Amino acid sequence: MSLVFKKIEQFSFLVTGGAGFIGSNLIEVLLNNGAKKVRVLDNFSNGHRKNIEPFFSNPNFELIEGDIRDLETCKKACEDIDYVSHQAALGSVPRSIADPVSTNEVNINGFLNMLIAVKDSNVKRMVYAASSSTYGDSKSLPKVEEVIGKPLSPYAVTKYVNELYAHVFALNYDVETIGLRYFNVFGPKQDPNGAYAAVIPLFIQAILENRAPYINGDGEQTRDFTYVENAVQANIKALMTDNKDAVNQIYNVAVGDRTSLKQMFEVLNNVESKNIIPIHRESRKGDIQDSLADISKARLLLEYDPQIKFNDGLFKTYHWYKNNQEFIKS
Repeated sequence: MSLVFKKIEQFSFLVTGGAGFIGSNLIEVLLNNGAKKVRVLDNFSNGHRKNIEPFFSNPNFELIEGDIRDLETCKKACEDIDYVSHQAALGSVPRSIADPVSTNEVNINGFLNMLIAVKDSNVKRMVYAASSSTYGDSKSLPKVEEVIGKPLSPYAVTKYVNELYAHVFALNYDVETIGLRYFNVFGPKQDPNGAYAAVIPLFIQAILENRAPYINGDGEQTRDFTYVENAVQANIKALMTDNKDAVNQIYNVAVGDRTSLKQMFEVLNNVESKNIIPIHRESRKGDIQDSLADISKARLLLEYDPQIKFNDGLFKTYHWYKNNQEFIKS
């Protein structure tokens, strides 16, 4: 990524879940911008060592292999750190429905541990991965931060609780936090393997292997697909903002446009002039029908300005996987 930011070289950063998809892309930009130190805390339950191996030779990179469910590990990870990017979580709505206990332990207990560790350290601010799933059964479009519905999955509950805890810690302990509600982030390093893989890497894998993927439901459901470079930009702007009005807030991180699953698959077909017909199956429990973000709050307070639109991001992502097919097969 070619994102350029000022002042980063003065500070040390902790990225929890740094071996994951978004975390590893964020680390790359922080190191490329000369960060004084980038420390990763990861237990490799979701993330992959291969995502961060290119950074091992960088003297400004550190790795702590540990679990956010352990408070002392979180406190150790926050030592001598200026800013925390909390990306660690158990993602996936279906996973949370299958195993709500583990989702709760990681996403709520682990999040609380990180807030306590930040409170008890000299960390200036924690920016954390929130989720558009928090909008739940709200039918209104576009989604604005102040209007949410009832959660539709255990995962959505945990992400909403994160926001509530962040608010309470700001109120009672003067902890600075910023929550970023991601809208279907995609891009290089997103794992296409496993039972809970995201839809875009699954579709790309199918196209590359000349087979039909499954689409849950009729494929008319829409998403505000967000290329990972845009999410990284939002994270760094949230970490580094000097705007006091921007702190202790929640922001949508998206592009402000929506695409149906059917349209998305047609674009992938057209990249290689293929005509693969997807297989439709029943809709998944907990999934919403439509998603579209209003990003005006992030534009105003964080100066967030997503540069990569959906089609360009999908093209970049497809060719990254095509050129790194060992990633798909691993």
